[in-house]
Amino acid sequence: MALDPYRRLLKIPGIPTLLLVGLLARVPNTATGMALTLHVAEVMKLGYGKAGIIAMASTIGMAIGSPLSGRLVDKHGLRPVLIVTTVATAAFWACAWALPFPVLVVAAAVAGLLALPVFSVTRQCLAAMVPVDQRRSGFALDSMLVELSYMAGPALAVAGITTLSSGVTMTIIGVGMSVAGVALILLNPPTRSVEEVEEQAPRVPRRQWFTPAFVALLGTVAAATFVLTASELALVATMNHAGQTVWVGLAVAIWCVFSLIGAFVYGGLSRGASPLALIAAMGLLTIPVGLVGGSWHWLVLALLPAGLLCAPSLSSTGDVLSRWVPSGARGEAMGLQSTALLVGGAVSAPIAGAVIDGSGPEWAFVVAGLVGVAMVLVALPFWRRRPVASELAPFKIGPAVTTAGPAVTAPARE
Repeated sequence: MALDPYRRLLKIPGIPTLLLVGLLARVPNTATGMALTLHVAEVMKLGYGKAGIIAMASTIGMAIGSPLSGRLVDKHGLRPVLIVTTVATAAFWACAWALPFPVLVVAAAVAGLLALPVFSVTRQCLAAMVPVDQRRSGFALDSMLVELSYMAGPALAVAGITTLSSGVTMTIIGVGMSVAGVALILLNPPTRSVEEVEEQAPRVPRRQWFTPAFVALLGTVAAATFVLTASELALVATMNHAGQTVWVGLAVAIWCVFSLIGAFVYGGLSRGASPLALIAAMGLLTIPVGLVGGSWHWLVLALLPAGLLCAPSLSSTGDVLSRWVPSGARGEAMGLQSTALLVGGAVSAPIAGAVIDGSGPEWAFVVAGLVGVAMVLVALPFWRRRPVASELAPFKIGPAVTTAGPAVTAPARE
């Protein structure tokens, strides 16, 4: 049955708590971008160009900070990193609403650098706590929770700023993220399994796992978010041009629901698929979307086949990454995956915007799909030279923590 893999997954001690805390921590995290954008553009009356500068500063900070915090987790353990990032996050959101624009730009960059690593930490701990043969289901379920957080967070930020105020909303976001940080600090989930800790394998040099195949994997991660970001912008632009702006929220929600369905089905399959195959298929299915005429209903229907592959594409990259990288470098690797996700979206936005302005939103779908397929073709030769089982043996990933209760705080950390 499709539910059996998820039932077995949720029976693993500590996994339900980790996923629940991860979901609650991600909701305020996903609200941050929308809150800052509306605060700068609407409340401060500085326009969306200045809001874009804030978003860029925050993104650059997070792109640098994600692998850095992951490396520190690998070296010093999870709790010290969470303490520092929770304090930094609380400090920023306590005063962000009152800062003048130049100071806010600098503060947003520093806050991004020291951002609470909710996404990468959840994936890293999942890889440590879940047996290898169940990781695909684990990452698929995690991707479903990410979709839910992205459906809730930005919408709550809009509702808060329009009905309350930016100051109150940003303070609530800060409180939510601080509570999430404290919860993770208290939970302190393992970043390595008991077996991995007991093996005490020597630290593997970065050059042994940061291979061309690993870089190719990061490239496909960036390509996936490029396709998704460009498709979303093209969808919004198409509906705006058609005078159907009021239905944009519903269209995006339907798209997200199909991504959830895709992840659910994928996680329940007896055998997974290569991220390259999934991302290439998503790109190919995106190319003809812009050719669909008629009302917005037909456009959304045309997007659904590619939408089914959104979450599976991203979850499969996390699964593969966890198998390729030694446990002692898993935090840094997951941080690099987060950076690739950010870079793909950041690069996609201006390119898709230029295509929309110059040629029309229908061509943005074409460009999005072609970029996804092209990146897969570039990655394919390196992918074929990926690590094989014998090369991975020195840092083989052991089974998950299976003891009851204290498993989530077992000495599976440095």
